[in-house]
Parts: sequence; C-alpha cells; structure tokens
Amino acid sequence: MEGGFLKAYVLSYRRGCKTQNEKYAILEVEGVDSRGSAAKLIGRKVIWTDPSNKLKISGRIVRVHGNKGRVIAKFNTPLPGQAIGTEVTVYSL
Repeated sequence: MEGGFLKAYVLSYRRGCKTQNEKYAILEVEGVDSRGSAAKLIGRKVIWTDPSNKLKISGRIVRVHGNKGRVIAKFNTPLPGQAIGTEVTVYSL
C-alpha cells in the first residue's frame, strides 16, 4: 500500500434481474485477489474523480462481492454512467 491508498476500478453497478442501483458499485482493487484480503478493506473511504477533475464523489466499502476479492462500495450520490471502467482511490482508515 503506497502512500496510504490503493487503486481500484469500477466494474459495474450493483444489479438485480430488472433493476440497478447507481449508488452501489462493484470495485476490483489492485493486488487483492481473495475474499479474506478483500474483507480487510471494509469501512475504507473511496473517492471517484471524473476525468476533468471537476466532480468528486465519495463513498465507503460496505461488503465483499464474491470470492475473487471484489468489493461493493456505497457512494453518497449515484455514480454517472461514464464512471464504469474508470479508476477510484481507496484510502486507508
């Protein structure tokens, strides 16, 4: 962990069969590849910044998603569609 933060990527929104919730995003954190190491990230702050650096949306990691080390983060305001595939910053506690 360099400088107290990790890089992660937005994979998708949290979805159901007929719904999706833009306040919840599935993240893949670099260097995290198991459920146990992902569980240690719960409670950490996450910030997404748009490419023009005008908009910052913050949130927190709330739970683990699956067994490959992915996590679900809840953001204060919904993420826009262009956030999928972009980078977010995960800060230490």
